[in-house]
Amino acid sequence: MSGKSALEGLYPFLYGAGQDAAAVEAGLVESLRQKADHSVETKRQFFAQNAEKIVAVAQAIAAVYRNGGRLFTMGNGGSACDAAHIAVEFQHPVTAGRPALPAKNLTADIAMMTAVGNDVGFEHIYLRQIVAHGRAGDGLIGVSTSGNSANLMAAFEKARDMGITTIGLAGMEGGAMARGGALDHCLVVETDSIHRIQECHVAIYHILWDLVHTLLADSRGGLADAGASEAKG
Repeated sequence: MSGKSALEGLYPFLYGAGQDAAAVEAGLVESLRQKADHSVETKRQFFAQNAEKIVAVAQAIAAVYRNGGRLFTMGNGGSACDAAHIAVEFQHPVTAGRPALPAKNLTADIAMMTAVGNDVGFEHIYLRQIVAHGRAGDGLIGVSTSGNSANLMAAFEKARDMGITTIGLAGMEGGAMARGGALDHCLVVETDSIHRIQECHVAIYHILWDLVHTLLADSRGGLADAGASEAKG
């Protein structure tokens, strides 16, 4: 199918001679409404079906931090942007009273990624960084719309062997992330639309961030009380 034919199938109201401007605008408004409804429905279904799994992931991340571990994030393309976003959320909480937590975005070091990609292959770009920085008790989050990113799977497999908690955000049917056995937790947004998957991923990690801080609240209070007692002593 040609590029024009594909677009015509999606937006037939934009093609043909003498299109009425009002009809074109009405068609675009309807397209917008359908996409927004699909986005909302995708999230509604995902969270209804995966509430317990999301809480389990939040508990796993909270345990990493409670035991002195760090969080690492990774992804490719748009999912690399999500990986960066996750790391920023934990390092720079926007809600007053919530402390910064250690998180490292593995997509950020361009020199490291291009060196490894050039010398030994793109599939090693996150694996090498986990070997260098990871330790038992840390956590690793990987984001992939397909769940089949080879470089994420290589890092997940190594992380599992190192005693690192492995967490995936995937889409479609989950791919290798869901069936490969290298992940402790995998949250799958079951739709073929990459845009809807990515939109749902953003909601997932925002909610995870909030749940993790809620789970850590008692520990933070205990630490604050201990610090106050020492100061008085």
